[in-house]
Amino acid sequence: MQLRDALDDFKESSGTNTRFPGERRTVSSRFSGDDRRLVHVDGGSLRDFGYPLSGLTGIERSRFGLRVDGTPFWFDEMDSVQSYYESTALVETTHGTPFGPVTQLDLTLGDAHITRFDTSEANLGGGHAELIAYLSIAPEGQDSQVGQLHHEDVIEVYHQREHDFVSSTTGFSGVRGQIPVAFEDLLDEEPTEYPRPAGDHRYSEDRLSGDLICSLPLHDASTTLITLLTDWTEVDRAEVLDRLAELRGEFVDREAVEAAAAAADLVGQRRGGSELLRESVGADIRVLSLLRGETGLRIAGPNFDPYYRYSGGYGYTWFRDDAEISLFVLEADHHFNLGLDEWHAESARAYCETQRDDGSWPHRVWPHNGALAPGWANAKLEAGSDDDYQADQTGSVIAFLASYYADGIEDDDLEAEVVDTLEIALDSLDGTLEADGRPMVCQNAWEDAVGRFTHTTATFLEAYSALAATDLDIGDHAHEQARRVYNAINHLWIEDRGIFALREHGGGGLDRRADSATLALVGAHRAYSEIETVDDYRLDQLDSHTHTIIKALWHDPEESEIAGLFRYEGDAWRQAHQDHEKIWTVSTGWGANAAAQLGALLADHDDSRAVEAAARARELLELVLPGGVLCEDTSYLPEQFFDTGEPDSATPLGWPHALRLATVALMDERGVLYAAHKIAAD
Repeated sequence: MQLRDALDDFKESSGTNTRFPGERRTVSSRFSGDDRRLVHVDGGSLRDFGYPLSGLTGIERSRFGLRVDGTPFWFDEMDSVQSYYESTALVETTHGTPFGPVTQLDLTLGDAHITRFDTSEANLGGGHAELIAYLSIAPEGQDSQVGQLHHEDVIEVYHQREHDFVSSTTGFSGVRGQIPVAFEDLLDEEPTEYPRPAGDHRYSEDRLSGDLICSLPLHDASTTLITLLTDWTEVDRAEVLDRLAELRGEFVDREAVEAAAAAADLVGQRRGGSELLRESVGADIRVLSLLRGETGLRIAGPNFDPYYRYSGGYGYTWFRDDAEISLFVLEADHHFNLGLDEWHAESARAYCETQRDDGSWPHRVWPHNGALAPGWANAKLEAGSDDDYQADQTGSVIAFLASYYADGIEDDDLEAEVVDTLEIALDSLDGTLEADGRPMVCQNAWEDAVGRFTHTTATFLEAYSALAATDLDIGDHAHEQARRVYNAINHLWIEDRGIFALREHGGGGLDRRADSATLALVGAHRAYSEIETVDDYRLDQLDSHTHTIIKALWHDPEESEIAGLFRYEGDAWRQAHQDHEKIWTVSTGWGANAAAQLGALLADHDDSRAVEAAARARELLELVLPGGVLCEDTSYLPEQFFDTGEPDSATPLGWPHALRLATVALMDERGVLYAAHKIAAD
């Protein structure tokens, strides 16, 4: 996102109640993506969000339309209907123009993006028509010091390392460049409208710009636009031009685009089961695929706030989120047989490669190469206190790697790498466990406080338990550590509230607030139950904790139909003008997952309370399932919602999709997904 775009949004969004001015929102419309590129298809425009996945910026802004007898008709000024084509990541948008419908197909294939436009000669009424494509391309994020090269049927836009290409199956009947907006336009009170009128006719204007205004002839009322992002350290011009020629030859009709989408369709592998299973599981796998880079690491979500104005950014890999997603996908794959062995192996390999020498993992990294990304929890890389370290991230990675190892790794080299990584990681985890059996003072999962958190303790219990369940030599030591943590958890119990505390803070006092992150205790105890017996008193505590936390964090605003759980009591982040904490899909999904895990744990102990837990899980799950009030028509789960029902923040967010996937898998496995029991939230 360029500063000029942030300023335009600031002008347009200032004064609204549910918009944070200067962001590039993705709460509406759909993405197409494939390992190295993530393209937002927003009505009549495209924008690249894949920089974290490839290191390439691509399209910053765009507009498409028809020019009929010299008059432009922009698609983003018309009504459009959008959907995914079947179960694929092919986005189909139909624009209602004065000349009848125009269908736009968008499909990302690696570094290439295909945009196909189809209408009919009859709709055009014999007038002269062509497609208009306005593209602002920003190689290496640059909006200046950018140049163009014009080849036959290909435009090359470049800075230094990144060279991006635009081509068409019908060629170009005209191309002109446009220098960046003038300073006085930036200071104007109104947002800039693109494309702008012809510039000051400087001789250099057409070639010293990333802005292109292209006219594409229509052959049989159709054309296909192709954009390709490249890294000049990896390819040369002749190779790229040859590939573009191949793409132009391949995508000459709709059928070719549909066939390519079907060939790349991971979602379609899940064909069986009910409509609910096909739709929910398919949507989750598609989202997790969109957010995943070729290294196997995922961004948390599309980076809607690149200037860190209202957040710390989202286009990075957090090892907590990513490892928990990996474990959820592994568990779902066990049940649904999704065929994601390659995903599991690449995740494991990426964690091994990004581990620090001390056995821990940094706050966050760039997914395309594992390099350290900007963050605020890298205490282990700095001098001074380790308080600003997120110890739960190391616990989450251990839990996945231990579970993956326990499944059996076919690649001997990878298995050896995983074992070495786990041994060093165990030393790191031990180093952050205090003598009383609970983790040290550190940052929390929400990254907004320090203390000795119950959620961090839960990740330690799960990590030690997962290691103890393996045949590794370190398993016996991990078993002893798991037992220590299990016993130490009692210190966090608040008897009069019937919940475990949010944290222990200064002086040893307990933070009495309800926190959805503490629901991780239930899954951790299921892992512990694989190596030791969970006693009856602890079962009583977990049952009380789960139901009480869900009740305490439940919110059903009068202003809209939405309902769900908020993060924790007193959470004021991104509230804007509303007085109440915002509903989060992560917290609601966590509630559903914890209730489902509780039901399974109780059922394994022949405890009749399992029925009530399963009913509670189903009730919360319904909120985030396709068709639920927290699931958008796009099939995406936004991170947050305002009480008005408007979605906010990163969309789609990977973590709640993985929580939903794992919850559906567990409940389907246990035969309680379709249970009829309903329990009122109050």
